[in-house]
Amino acid sequence: MAKLAFLGLGVMGYPMAGHLKAAGHEVCVYNRTAAKAEAWVAKHGGTSAATPAAAAEGAEVVFACVGNDDDLRAVTTGPEGAFSGLEKGAVFVDHTTASAGVARELGAAAAEAGFGFIDAPVSGGQAGAENGVLTVMCGGEEATYAKVAPLIDAFARSCRLMGPVGSGQLTKMVNQICIAGLVQGLSEGMNFAQKAGLDGAAVLEVISKGAAGSWQMENRGTTMLAGKFDFGFAVDWMRKDLGICLAEANGNGASLPVTALVDQFYKDVQKMGGGRWDTSSLIARLQD
Repeated sequence: MAKLAFLGLGVMGYPMAGHLKAAGHEVCVYNRTAAKAEAWVAKHGGTSAATPAAAAEGAEVVFACVGNDDDLRAVTTGPEGAFSGLEKGAVFVDHTTASAGVARELGAAAAEAGFGFIDAPVSGGQAGAENGVLTVMCGGEEATYAKVAPLIDAFARSCRLMGPVGSGQLTKMVNQICIAGLVQGLSEGMNFAQKAGLDGAAVLEVISKGAAGSWQMENRGTTMLAGKFDFGFAVDWMRKDLGICLAEANGNGASLPVTALVDQFYKDVQKMGGGRWDTSSLIARLQD
């Protein structure tokens, strides 16, 4: 069993760290709000640390799942960041959805310091984290990935190395681009069904078995029709992710017209007070 650290105990990190502890590993956690780290230890055992550097001390692998590029820099290369506590030969695995640029920046810093770095954003949401069935997209060297893949299996249904450092983040961008279009299409379809006087539930049951079927339809169609959005992946987070996608596309020349439009639709939802609503709340702006 390995000696591990986990930085960031939000809705994703909290259960992910729990799966690692349940697998029998020694886990030390850090969270910006210490009370949450204490609550995690009370529930799962293990230990907590006051700083990322202290959590990383002596760890073979350090995992992180924080909010954005700035949060990630704070827990890695910032004052008392984990990079100052990592030993040569250790590995840092970042599950934050962040930019490919910051992944490459931190990958270079890790290589210079003598330890490995894997960018490994996840898909599957809070339910996927809690049930240990996340999809993990990784970037890094093959030998480094081989060291951490068995550990990631504790909370993943699927995990794959996509290329060098930054490739995991780029793959997650593709994931979010695809989701944005799917959710908007589903929103328009369900709103159309309601306006047309159809039984929305019956429509979902029929078309979900054909070419229109998708994860979003299976898992969000019914709650869309019911106007329930107090769960899932928040609009605020999705706009952060889409901002990363649009910035990357601006640099690589990719055209993302639908993504840019849906990003503005999510801005409308934020103006409606739905920043913490699930991303399926796109339908609400059509009914407003």
